[in-house]
Amino acid sequence: MKDELRQLLETCMENGTELDLKAIKFLLEGVQNKISKHRDVYIADLLHMESHIDKDSCEITIPVNPVLNNNLKIVHGGITATLLDTVMGSLANYQLPEGYGAVTNQLNIHYIAPGGGDFLNGKAKIIHRGTKTMVVEGDVFRSDGKKIAHATGTFFVVTK
Repeated sequence: MKDELRQLLETCMENGTELDLKAIKFLLEGVQNKISKHRDVYIADLLHMESHIDKDSCEITIPVNPVLNNNLKIVHGGITATLLDTVMGSLANYQLPEGYGAVTNQLNIHYIAPGGGDFLNGKAKIIHRGTKTMVVEGDVFRSDGKKIAHATGTFFVVTK
């Protein structure tokens, strides 16, 4: 496996454009961060998420990198959706007592403007906290402060 990976990486480095190399670096740094922090999942580190959470809100920032773009060279809507789902789900999970978790039941997103700039910043707050479901609201902003998406999500409260 290591020899195969080494050969693949060398081929990419020899034949890739500067943009390709920037994307490879971004992804490898994410994997390296996941390994060094002994995490079980990849998504937060692959997207280079930095988060702040408290009892009332959650905020997650990701740097914009070409690996996140669609064919129009703007941030892919699925990346924006992942940021929204993560920021809202993180807040929902933070609210719950030990032994419980929140999983996405429904996610409704309104895309308002294209994603781009230096980073995207997702923010979430709780709208409703019940015993079986939670409703959370989220927004994503570009680095210039422009809101690019608004979402609401319903999360099931489940026993871990």
